[in-house]
Amino acid sequence: MSDTTVAQVLAELATLEDPKIRAVNEKHGDDHGVNLGHLRAVAKRLKTQQDLARELWATGDTTAKLLTTLICRPKAFERDELDAMLRSAGTPKVQDWLVNYVVKKNPHAEELRAAWFADPDPVVASAGWALTTERVAKQPAGLDLDGLLDVIEADMKDAPDRLQWAMNHCLAQIGIEHAEYRARALAIGERLEVLKDYPTPPNCTSPFAPIWITEMVRRKG
Repeated sequence: MSDTTVAQVLAELATLEDPKIRAVNEKHGDDHGVNLGHLRAVAKRLKTQQDLARELWATGDTTAKLLTTLICRPKAFERDELDAMLRSAGTPKVQDWLVNYVVKKNPHAEELRAAWFADPDPVVASAGWALTTERVAKQPAGLDLDGLLDVIEADMKDAPDRLQWAMNHCLAQIGIEHAEYRARALAIGERLEVLKDYPTPPNCTSPFAPIWITEMVRRKG
């Protein structure tokens, strides 16, 4: 499939469009209507194609951008290229996949984490927090966990949705992974009550940090 063109891919993606899926996704700020399992099947067939991936991103189409994250070579992007991609990601799902499938595997990930974390744009900052949460869990050495909790305590309650969600995830991760900070993380969550009333499906864990922390610690036994 190395001679596949952007036009061919876009035409195929258009045939996968489902209005019902789009209606559900739009409630979450995502403007696409393709079943993600079907999208992954397309990616599996296309395999890794870095040039095609870049061209698909440049179309600006949300589904094409999601496909980009599945067929690109994460380590092939330059720092500034990833920064520009994040700022043009648009929807939450595209940003999530870009951060998790591409940026985390790129050699510039830590540099971008630090830059995005301090960015005045709350959407960009949310990506910095997502990468920080990854480090809280896997590479906490060098992170100021007390300082992170200070920022969360001061800013999370009034943060815009995406940034608030990312900060809350970081709060929960600190409480789950670091027993010495667990009591403080629980106390912050209880006091701020962020996502306390979030509708949670049966058999799913609430994103309310005190419930989330307690449940995950219980599972770890």
